[in-house]
Amino acid sequence: MNVLVLALVAAITTGGFFVVQEQMRRRRLKVAGVDLEVPSVQIDRQMPEGLTIYTAYKLSRIQWLTAFVAAGLIFGIVGYLFYHNLVAAILCFGAGALYPKFRREALLLRRRTELSLQFKQALYSISSSLAAGRSVENSFHEVIQDLQLLYPDANTDLIREFRIIRSRLENGEPIEQALLDLSQRAGIEDITNFAEVFSACKRTGGDLVEVVRRTSNLIGEKMDVKQEIAVMVAQKKFESKIIMLAPVGFLAFLNMSAPEFMQPMYQGFGFVVSTFVLVGLMACSAWILKIMDIRV
Repeated sequence: MNVLVLALVAAITTGGFFVVQEQMRRRRLKVAGVDLEVPSVQIDRQMPEGLTIYTAYKLSRIQWLTAFVAAGLIFGIVGYLFYHNLVAAILCFGAGALYPKFRREALLLRRRTELSLQFKQALYSISSSLAAGRSVENSFHEVIQDLQLLYPDANTDLIREFRIIRSRLENGEPIEQALLDLSQRAGIEDITNFAEVFSACKRTGGDLVEVVRRTSNLIGEKMDVKQEIAVMVAQKKFESKIIMLAPVGFLAFLNMSAPEFMQPMYQGFGFVVSTFVLVGLMACSAWILKIMDIRV
């Protein structure tokens, strides 16, 4: 019974670890411009016109199940290593149900990052077309072909969005309205700024060629700086993951190489020590992740 109580404490601690991560997730998404108040039933929903919202993401059943099983197996193995008890491993396995939301966040941020990079390439293409003397409408038509050379997948987010813009132009809608609609659904600062500046230039008769060129250069420089920072901290993030996994790996090694040496850890007061160590490991992991949570 004491083992089950301690295992339950470990499972609750694991849940607390995810609660800390959830708070960090909400802060990171809020800074990134993601709408945290979008109901889960509306996540990644398709709007009546087939338009996608990029401030939210919904995992498919297979993705959710894969994330849950993968995390559950890891936590179950860790629970068994610390307690050598099947029930304790099952309790820790259940904590894997908290992981899919973090997987959803990772996929959402990856999608938004890719959309930003695609938009940067699109701006370069539009700027070149305008500088060559093409009209604004023709420039937005040509950008689709240029993007297809870089992204062969026809379902690439921005290629699909520019096809929608082209269709709206063919139906007589103003291009600035289509861009503002995209910026609202994307929730990305660079796209929003470009759409607002583009709309103002269209209304006031500004120099679109110069505006698009300067905007594309500024956004490109900003993204280059972000990528440089990401590269600089990538090694430290990898080292932090190694630090978090090292105690578990060391424990597994001792269990395989010297099981009699570890036997006192799985009886009597050893269970208390194991629980204390597991709680400390979770707390240190949360602290490391918080330190490495560098937003670029």
